[in-house]
Amino acid sequence: MASSSRGFTTQLDFRLRRPVDISRGQVNGLDEPRKRKRVSFEGERIGVSRISCCCSDPVVPIRSCKSVEKCEEWRFDPKKSSHRSRIQASPSMPFASSQSCSVSKQGKFYPRCTPRNSGPQSRDSPPKRDTGIANEKDWGISLLNENVNETGTNEDGSTWYRESGEDLGENGYRCRWTRMGGRSHDDSSEWKETWWEKSDWTGYKELGVEKSGRNAEGDSWWETWQEVLHQDEWSNLARIERSAQKQAKSGTENAGWYEKWWEKYDAKGWTEKGAHKYGRLNEQSWWEKWGEHYDGRGSVLKWTDKWAETELGTKWGDKWEEKFFAGIGSRQGETWHVSPSGERWSRTWGEEHFGNGKVHKYGKSTTGESWDIVVDEETYYEAEPHYGWADVVGDSSQLLSIQPRDRPPGVFPNLDFGPSPDPADDQPG
Repeated sequence: MASSSRGFTTQLDFRLRRPVDISRGQVNGLDEPRKRKRVSFEGERIGVSRISCCCSDPVVPIRSCKSVEKCEEWRFDPKKSSHRSRIQASPSMPFASSQSCSVSKQGKFYPRCTPRNSGPQSRDSPPKRDTGIANEKDWGISLLNENVNETGTNEDGSTWYRESGEDLGENGYRCRWTRMGGRSHDDSSEWKETWWEKSDWTGYKELGVEKSGRNAEGDSWWETWQEVLHQDEWSNLARIERSAQKQAKSGTENAGWYEKWWEKYDAKGWTEKGAHKYGRLNEQSWWEKWGEHYDGRGSVLKWTDKWAETELGTKWGDKWEEKFFAGIGSRQGETWHVSPSGERWSRTWGEEHFGNGKVHKYGKSTTGESWDIVVDEETYYEAEPHYGWADVVGDSSQLLSIQPRDRPPGVFPNLDFGPSPDPADDQPG
């Protein structure tokens, strides 16, 4: 994950757009490149969410100019085509920071390997929005092999600490950790960061990071990242799960954002991805949720739900969903808008794909629009994820290399598969 040392430069924006895969890499198998699989049938390629919000009634633009370099407007433009009208707001919101030099890589921002008895460098680096889940190599986690408890004072009067240790528990549990942090001489800024790796005799492995900070301007942030390997208790398949949570808050404005991302993969191609997001900039707030599910046998489900509102009472949103298997499936969605007076406008639409080059399209709106037609058109969708099991295995070398505690001879792991069904439940009624 790239970090910026120039400050809390956080883009707070809301764009009604289809989610893109946050992952990269195209590998099929552990070392064999593959081509992206596309399922298509006769006809022209079609889009998924082509119908966006329009409204026949003019809406007063919502402006936000407080401490923003460029004053942006959020509006519905009734002069746009009845088939498409874009809603977007992307003000640039610079949050000041005590750091001044600019670098693009987190690894360059502070070296991970520091001489003994020298303090860790300041981690005044808030997270960035819409960057998904970083790979483990972007964090550069390097745990010490010995217990350390150090403190110190830098030339500028700022203080620092670094400590590491190991916690042991039942069933071979072991957690190796390193904590570090520091603060300025006047306590106006502070940062903390923790790394850890966990393992036990069941094969469970976990790699994680948590970091937080605040600066002299009152801006604050928090971020956590985890990567887990475990065996699914029912299928006995290996599974890798990755997740990230990020949030940042301005110290000078009513502005901030929060994101939660997750990805889950198993060895047979089952994949689940999703994100929940929230943001606020003065009188404007917005939300976004999306998800993707691939069952590993060709069935695909994708969905998105986005909405926004202002303190004046204006609300708008857009959502869609698609389900496909073997070229047959459906898409449906809705775009809507509510005025401050409570007047609601909406347009719903749907598509049925029959797998034979025929597509049934239908829809209606509250302003009297309607359509119901069958057309010759190609069906296009992603039958498998851009980034799957082989890719995440290749990017998780540090997780996979975690060494568990030695297990004594004759001692076996305690596998907890949850409570057994009550025998009474199996009796006929």
